[in-house]
Amino acid sequence: MSTRTTGSGSAHSRRIWRSPLRGATWLVWRQHRWAVRLLTALVLVCAAGAVLLRARMADYIDSHHIAGCSEISRLAACAGTQDAVAAFRAAYGGPIGLMTTGMLFLPVVTGMLLGAPLIARELEHGTARLAWTQAVSPVRWLAAKCAVPAGIVLVASSALAALVTWCLRPAVDEVSGTYWYATSAFNALGPVPVAYCLLAFTTGVLGGLVVRRTVPAMALTAVLTALMSYAFDAVRPHLMPTVTTWSASGSTDASELPDSSWYQGGGLLTASGDRLPDGTCPAGEGYASCLSGHKVVGAYIDNHPVSHHWPLAWTESAMVAGVALVLLPALTLIAYRVLRRR
Repeated sequence: MSTRTTGSGSAHSRRIWRSPLRGATWLVWRQHRWAVRLLTALVLVCAAGAVLLRARMADYIDSHHIAGCSEISRLAACAGTQDAVAAFRAAYGGPIGLMTTGMLFLPVVTGMLLGAPLIARELEHGTARLAWTQAVSPVRWLAAKCAVPAGIVLVASSALAALVTWCLRPAVDEVSGTYWYATSAFNALGPVPVAYCLLAFTTGVLGGLVVRRTVPAMALTAVLTALMSYAFDAVRPHLMPTVTTWSASGSTDASELPDSSWYQGGGLLTASGDRLPDGTCPAGEGYASCLSGHKVVGAYIDNHPVSHHWPLAWTESAMVAGVALVLLPALTLIAYRVLRRR
């Protein structure tokens, strides 16, 4: 007697994996799969470099006992460590600068290479019309085109930001001379680069819809991203109240503060508690009589201590992400008008 295998039995014996993605989303994923692989490789390479760099920096700082020391330090524990600090900066200043500068320009690169060409290339070459003939509405097509790359940007930028923050934690202070409030460092640490990458990506997509040409859209994205970054950089010191430090010596110089404090200005303090702007009594022969005439008893210095770093970072990131969300209605409206005409 022969044994017969039915078609249904053989079908059940085979387990075929199918992607949960369907339709336009699956097509967009297929189009960007190599970008995902390249970004994954980039993150892995950066992770290996970050682990090695952090280990070497931490070992140097511990072995030479220079934690919290600068080239010119008033701390007794830092006496005689100037040469070691200078050697540390000579050895690791380059890699630190490379990492912070790379993260500073990451949003611009994201907007130019991922956001701007995403829609502009499709409209420029007319390939969007082909997609719309395959039972895919323009709105659904646009949503699929943006959702997958936006997720890639979010994951990749978050991974890189976490790596850089973890790697530079032992050195972003007096030892390296790179402080948290420097633009290159602030924009490289924590949630800040992630928020700027999402904003640049949204700006790029919006620019591509408006310009409909790839190269001009890339240039427009770079300019707008740089301008928005500059604007937020100017607003940053005012995102939370400063801390006032009093000085009986009358000095309003930043040297009165710890190196990790972000100097915001200062002036003279009178006996009645009034504040006089810095420069009220210029140095010279009449300096003492000027102080006496204004009844100056000391000086004040406004600053952001290092404890303000993360509150400022999260506040700015929330604002940047908010701007990106505000751009979404504009993106939807422009997309509706542009795609409807096509």
